[in-house]
Amino acid sequence: MAKRIETYDTTLRDGTQARDITVSVEDKLILTRKLDEFGIDFIEGGMPGSNPKDEQYFDQVSQLSLQTAKIVAFGATARKADKVRVDDNIHKLLKSEAPIITLFGKTWRFHSKESLGISDAENADLIFNSVSYLKEMGREVFFDAEHFFDGYKDDPAFAIQMLKAAADGGASRLVLCDTNGGCLPAEVSEIVADVCSKMSVAVGIHSHNDGELAVANALAAIDAGAVHAHGTINGIGERCGNCNLCSLLPNLVLKKNLDIGKVAENIKKLTSLSHFFDEMTNQIPNHRMAFVGKSAFTHKGGIHVSSVLKDARMYEHIQPELVGNKRDVVISELSGKSNIEYLAKESGIDLGEDVQFSRNFVQRIKELEHAGFQFDGAGASLKLMLLKELKQYRPFFKITYAKVNDMFDENGVKYSESVMKIQVDGETEHTAADGNGPVNALDQAMRKALIRFYPDLKKVHLVDYKVRVLDGHDGTQAKVRVLIESGDKQDTWSTVGVSQDIIEASLDALCDSMNYKIYKDNLKSQI
Repeated sequence: MAKRIETYDTTLRDGTQARDITVSVEDKLILTRKLDEFGIDFIEGGMPGSNPKDEQYFDQVSQLSLQTAKIVAFGATARKADKVRVDDNIHKLLKSEAPIITLFGKTWRFHSKESLGISDAENADLIFNSVSYLKEMGREVFFDAEHFFDGYKDDPAFAIQMLKAAADGGASRLVLCDTNGGCLPAEVSEIVADVCSKMSVAVGIHSHNDGELAVANALAAIDAGAVHAHGTINGIGERCGNCNLCSLLPNLVLKKNLDIGKVAENIKKLTSLSHFFDEMTNQIPNHRMAFVGKSAFTHKGGIHVSSVLKDARMYEHIQPELVGNKRDVVISELSGKSNIEYLAKESGIDLGEDVQFSRNFVQRIKELEHAGFQFDGAGASLKLMLLKELKQYRPFFKITYAKVNDMFDENGVKYSESVMKIQVDGETEHTAADGNGPVNALDQAMRKALIRFYPDLKKVHLVDYKVRVLDGHDGTQAKVRVLIESGDKQDTWSTVGVSQDIIEASLDALCDSMNYKIYKDNLKSQI
């Protein structure tokens, strides 16, 4: 185990500057507790000088009983070097009562000269006086060297001079910022090594992802001597985002065997942490995200699956369980019999003695996918079809009549009405229901008819609904594929329907969804 690397989360500040990300004060407090439980060393809660929400956050966060993390307030150096003690921003940083303050200042002469309109000496005084005053007031200060890498490439002497001003003022961390996110790892490595050779204060890295290199740049900085790393959960942040902690942290623990404190103990909770943050920030999870994405350990090609069945190390760089993720094998026209065998094994399905069955079933899948079906996104429909081919399942109900009409009420507001007859064990239930659109009306009528026989269907809710036109050249006669993701309190599952009629395709997917819920509930009752 080598040097200790400090983890610094800026999701609640830099992360919330991302497009489409909005969180309340209560959300920020919940996320603070979650980050603390995970073991993050420092949590940057916001910028108290910028908005009332962040000021309210700092008023309330001190009431949390945090076990690991220290709360950090973020803000700029004073506007005038000789007026630090009366600067409004500095006053609000102190008022936040955060034990640590991260202060950012200009380290690129271009910014200092063009944006602030001050000399080199005046900029150095601004940094020194701001840091030293906060130290005098009993705060630990981290210095964020804004645009440091661009500033260093432009004039190394100026950039280093500004770092020395912060260090002389009493800063305990010098965080080098690739603010524009355009540096390459080799550049970062060379510059960080030079800074570490010149400074006695601990060096940190704050990287942005505009070149898709934020994680690589953070790793390069740590290799070169940095011991303090900034990032956000899921990489959210300004423009293209920040260094993604969900990628950086497992690389530090599992690949580089570095000490990152309590986070290393909790790395198996990383996937659930990522999903929790997506839920809280109302984001759709990125399935292709490294380590924590749904597709990170998903296998589709038949040759790949055949190898994974023998030893997963052939096509997986780590065991998915190490980060709380799981392996998945999907079935498609690219599949081989190994995919079917894996699916059966994972689902507890007995394929029997017929060695030809898997090959025949794969061929059937390929024919259906050629006709427009897609099973790599509809695992529940696939499983039901496999069980049906094995004669281990038959649908739990049969729709004998279905009609749906679009209507308008007396105020001219459109709604849909569905009438349905469903047969269960020879008994017919006749129902009608209104809905917000024809598919919703069908869904409501189906539930209403089935609920007497299968009460647990009340727990099913729609998670996602997608429609894809398969060949636009056919115009309004084109086939459509409907993918429905459903869920209950324990699980989610996906089903598919294909037809030239969007209503029929939707109804087929809905039927599979309800049948799958009943099937899995029956399995649980048999355990």
